[in-house]
Amino acid sequence: MKRLHVHVGVNDLDQSIGFYSTLFGAEPSVIKDDYAKWMLDDPRVNFAISAGMHARKGIEHLGIQAEDGDELAEVYTRLKTAGRPVLEEGATTCCYAKSEKSWVTDPDGVIWEAFHTTGEATVYGDSPSFDVLAAAASPNAAPAKCCAPAQ
Repeated sequence: MKRLHVHVGVNDLDQSIGFYSTLFGAEPSVIKDDYAKWMLDDPRVNFAISAGMHARKGIEHLGIQAEDGDELAEVYTRLKTAGRPVLEEGATTCCYAKSEKSWVTDPDGVIWEAFHTTGEATVYGDSPSFDVLAAAASPNAAPAKCCAPAQ
């Protein structure tokens, strides 16, 4: 069963961990110096927050997390059928996890990822520039910063 993914950039990680832990009634399953993640079953969501160089504040991106390769193939097919440019990243490390992923934007520039997590990582990692996707979606879209390496 697929899981909705939401990634939010925050100013104060500790304060936000306290808020979201209270809101969800659960502690994060992953906590790092610049990142926290909740894998919730009710609602079924992978909710992540990050601070510092990894994210602009507010909603960073949304996504669909597949449970296995077959589900991921199904979601990839939908991405391609949607008629939007798809950035096929493939195997990567991002957000302290090893994943297989692709990216797309909706017509208004909202970035979506489709991914299957294959393991944990000891580093935050990085992702490609999403500026190409944002420009294709909307010439007024702001550049994305998720998982971007330090400038």
